[in-house]
Amino acid sequence: MAEDSDLERTEQPSQRRIEQAREDGDVPRSRELATCTVLLAAGAGFWFVSGGVVREIDSLMVSSFSFERAAIYDPNLWYSQFGSHVVQLLLACMPFALLLMVTAMASPLLIGGWLFSVNALQPNFTKLNPISGISNMFSVRALVELLKAIAKAGLVGVVSWLVISHQINAVMGLTVETLQDGSAHAIHILLVSFISIVGSLIVIAMIDAPYQMWQYANKLKMTRQELRQESKESDGNPEIKARIRGLQREMARRRMMAAIPTADVVVTNPTHFAVALQYKGGSRGAPRVVAKGADEVAAKIREIATAHKVPMLEAPALARALHRHTELGDEIPQSLYTAVAEVLAYVFQLRTYSQHGGVRPEAPTELDVPPELDPLNPASRAAAQAAVQLQTT
Repeated sequence: MAEDSDLERTEQPSQRRIEQAREDGDVPRSRELATCTVLLAAGAGFWFVSGGVVREIDSLMVSSFSFERAAIYDPNLWYSQFGSHVVQLLLACMPFALLLMVTAMASPLLIGGWLFSVNALQPNFTKLNPISGISNMFSVRALVELLKAIAKAGLVGVVSWLVISHQINAVMGLTVETLQDGSAHAIHILLVSFISIVGSLIVIAMIDAPYQMWQYANKLKMTRQELRQESKESDGNPEIKARIRGLQREMARRRMMAAIPTADVVVTNPTHFAVALQYKGGSRGAPRVVAKGADEVAAKIREIATAHKVPMLEAPALARALHRHTELGDEIPQSLYTAVAEVLAYVFQLRTYSQHGGVRPEAPTELDVPPELDPLNPASRAAAQAAVQLQTT
């Protein structure tokens, strides 16, 4: 049952899936919405430019049936006159043509947006498979397209019948009007009928556009297995990532071990923790932690420190506080300045004793470590438990 649920397309498409579909030229489109938009723009545009176009057509027809005496002996004159009228007609229709071109180019912005995909231009011979073609003919999509075509034809037919029946008296009245008035009236009737009939397509477009978007989203839905596979491809295989993290930890440990010889002192627990501190006297910063570890790592730090003659001091409370509250490369907390200053003073005195002799300095035993910084102190444990409870609530 679990395997079956993993193979069902129940999950919403990821952003990567949507971007990949766009790269392949697959975006939601509504032909009904685009067609309706272009036809409405054509009707509205012709409504405003029809007067100029009719005048140019009238002038062209008059000039075509009118002959001057000079044109009989000079055909070039007639050609030039006819050509000038054709140019005027084209100029009168230019706004209408520009409106249609802009509308056709802008209509994809209503749904799907502009898209140019090279992948969509590549030949796909699987579309020539007759078996898949026959299956597409009897698919749910084909049934929806058939129902949509029937609904569109029925709606346009009903609206056309209503419009024509309403305008039939006006059409019959054209026979008693003059040629100029009748032509203008006929164009007006045609435009009103055209816009009314095309306006009925808005109903189809308002239904088709949401349906196309829903169908597109449903087509891109993913199975849980696909989501897991995509997560592996984008984020990397968990095993490989764990291996990389292990290598990174190993490299960081090697760098840490290489920094131990540069430390001024190693504070130990004495067996469980070890923290190596470095202090540059010329800098204004506080001492920094160059290495730290517990158990086996602590033993390795003590071994390297012994090999390179780095002083070590047993200060259990200070070692535990430094290990808990610092990270590699961090300066020590301000509350530990006094305790670490005593340790460094002892180290510098010990270094002077090694070089010049004299009285050997005594190692500090009573270091000023705030109780709340010591993990083994009851007050510190209570504060940690309170912080954990606050995070959980």
